[in-house]
Amino acid sequence: MDLGERLMVLVRCWAVGIVVLVVSEYVQMTLVYGNLVGPRGVGSFGAALALVHLPNLVCVVLATWAAARVHPEPWREMPVRHLAAACAAPAAAQVLLLALRPGVLDLSGQAFWMSAGVLLAGCAAGLLLDRLVWTS
Repeated sequence: MDLGERLMVLVRCWAVGIVVLVVSEYVQMTLVYGNLVGPRGVGSFGAALALVHLPNLVCVVLATWAAARVHPEPWREMPVRHLAAACAAPAAAQVLLLALRPGVLDLSGQAFWMSAGVLLAGCAAGLLLDRLVWTS
């Protein structure tokens, strides 16, 4: 398979990941955040964890899993390619968020570190879920 075909395989995975991430984040924002969090935002760490970070974790897991599921053989057995196919969409969304909201870039703030932790945990859980479903 030539370079163009290999790139198209990755682009398809990224497209699936982006669509799942956008749809799940939209559902989260309209159902969870829109109904349970007021205009002043969350007031405590526990509320932020329950109403923002855990739903974001679910969105990242779903996007990573969906992208990994459409990544075909034999490339899914190549760890670097499979990682790039599965985790690129959530990672790109994280970079976009940081670019659009520079206040989150404060490395001493909890929002940056919680967001980075959600990204890492979500990608790891999505890949694990894919591996568990793929091998069974």
